[in-house]
Amino acid sequence: QVQLVESGGGLVQPGGSLRLSCAASRSIFSIDTMGWYRQAPGKQRELVATVTSAGSTYYADSVKGRFTISRDNAKNTVYLQMNTLKPEDTAVYYCNVAPPRERLWGQGTQVTVSS
Repeated sequence: QVQLVESGGGLVQPGGSLRLSCAASRSIFSIDTMGWYRQAPGKQRELVATVTSAGSTYYADSVKGRFTISRDNAKNTVYLQMNTLKPEDTAVYYCNVAPPRERLWGQGTQVTVSS
């Protein structure tokens, strides 16, 4: 059973950038689609972006053009490059497969965008 550990969050000013990492405990080569999700205070968790094993990507409209998802199967890691961050991007960010599996949710990494 794969375990996923997110890292890279922090406090950043509006307009800034962060790069999140999701390290898997075993190979993700056979996992077709990996995704990043986020949950803001008082809101439901939402899908942010996905990447398939072939490299196809999907982005929520709210992050399109600002976020880039990628995966490195050799390092068993999925990344989320976040640029031009906005206060509304403040949330706990999680990675999971897509569609998500309940038992794979980790602790997430907090991203706070504030001046």
